[in-house]
Amino acid sequence: MKITDTSDLWWKTAVVYCLDVETFADANGDGIGDLQGLSQRIDYLAQLGVTVLWLMPFYPTPDRDDGYDVSDFYGVDPRLGTHGDLVEVIRTAKDRGMRVIVDLVVNHTSDRHPWFVSARKSVDSPYRDYYVWRDDPPARAPNEVFPGEEDGIWEKDDKSGQYYLHSFYHHQPDLNVANPKVRDEIAKTIGFWLQLGISGFRVDAVPYLLEVPTGADMGDPHEFLRDIRQFLQRRSSEAILLGEVNLPYEKQLRYFGGADGDELSMQFDFVGMQAFYLSLARADPAPLIEALRSRPVVARESQWANFLRNHDELTLDKLSDDERQEVFDAFAPEEHQRVYGRGIVRRLPPMLHGDPRRIRMAYSLMFSLPGTPVIFYGEEIGMGENPDLDKRHAVRTPMQWAGDETGGFSSAPLSKLVAAPPGDGFAPVHVNAADQLDDRGSLLHFFRDLTGRYRISPELGWGELEILDAGAPGILAHSVSADVGRMVAVHNFTDVPATVRIALPGEPEGTSLVDLFGPDRMGLADDAASFEVDAYGHRWLRVSRPGDGRLT
Repeated sequence: MKITDTSDLWWKTAVVYCLDVETFADANGDGIGDLQGLSQRIDYLAQLGVTVLWLMPFYPTPDRDDGYDVSDFYGVDPRLGTHGDLVEVIRTAKDRGMRVIVDLVVNHTSDRHPWFVSARKSVDSPYRDYYVWRDDPPARAPNEVFPGEEDGIWEKDDKSGQYYLHSFYHHQPDLNVANPKVRDEIAKTIGFWLQLGISGFRVDAVPYLLEVPTGADMGDPHEFLRDIRQFLQRRSSEAILLGEVNLPYEKQLRYFGGADGDELSMQFDFVGMQAFYLSLARADPAPLIEALRSRPVVARESQWANFLRNHDELTLDKLSDDERQEVFDAFAPEEHQRVYGRGIVRRLPPMLHGDPRRIRMAYSLMFSLPGTPVIFYGEEIGMGENPDLDKRHAVRTPMQWAGDETGGFSSAPLSKLVAAPPGDGFAPVHVNAADQLDDRGSLLHFFRDLTGRYRISPELGWGELEILDAGAPGILAHSVSADVGRMVAVHNFTDVPATVRIALPGEPEGTSLVDLFGPDRMGLADDAASFEVDAYGHRWLRVSRPGDGRLT
């Protein structure tokens, strides 16, 4: 590959930033974030090094599930702004070198969506078959998505006497994707947002989207996913699908489209993320190393998305019961910090007791792994959660821009905010963007450095992983290699400094290792280099070969 190839498959070297419009920035002072507020913060995101904005649902909604209960796939919730405001965001972002992707939530609708309102009025409604109905649902069908919150996944409609399917909450009836009219509606929705300038979609709950109702004849449901990808690329050759597929690696491969890479463009690495937290809890990289070695190589057009946190609970469902308990004991020792028996409703910095060394090591590792990094808003300044908020909402607090009571999020009084910021050691007075902008040693500036180094290291998006022997316990050393170059990263999971020795056989004479975060340049002796790594330290080292012409 040539360096210019990276612009064709741009998502392989992107920096993705996820935000919820209603909790990001409030421009009109009503206590709710809005699109105008987001527009005013575009330059902040550009300076951070973001290249892709992922907007969580901004569609009209009763807002019973943080916007994931959509009542109009073509609209903008009036609390947040208008289509014109959204176009201004897209235009301004593109001017600053950022693309915009949006949530595609088409496994279900709100029960207040006009389709469902019509469907439940009569069994003869033209929208009745847009949803899944049964006279007699299965006797045992527990809700596995939100255990303890819903009795099951079938809800009785009193007027017709039939039951409708809801894989999530009862106010989110599942769409019937076996109905060709529903598939056409999904395609029209995709086409509409692409026409407004969107560069792709984060596809919500993909395995549930492809579940075919019992008795329906749809053939291979993955053919539907391939159809979506083909339609997407007919309308926009650069657009992508970033899928939420929380399954074991071997099953995720199929959602990429296997060797053809003709389904999802990108998928989140849930397995690697969970193994990372187990490694943190044990101060031992072995679980993460095992996961990374088992992570499948994907097609050239496909990509893994690396993340440490998102807008939901920190799910640990791929760990064994004993492993999950280890992580709970380390990072969520109190029952209210856990949810659904599988997850943690905390952000990373409080879990690590605010230790800047461990926090920076964690994010350094995320950015240095092969794949595309995804940041959840506020991670770049080390925001914490509000434990007084219920379940998942604890991590969905307003962005902390300044040190006043409302965190600079809004001019409205605290009581009017869409959610309250933390009131503990992670309150806005202690953690905010304004203070960190003025502090060159802050976490925010560290993130800027990370995004900058990542963007000049395309091997991280395109290369192959090799786990290296560091010669010291508690150390994860790996290299990522591609035609454009090679990088070595070393991360210390322990609280003691270590001397590591990295062997790089086969490199040409005169090769050196250049520290991307410092002044060091180390030559190889007997095809190896030895150096120090601080407690919870990290090193990024570019393999600089004679005559390769790359600047550090």
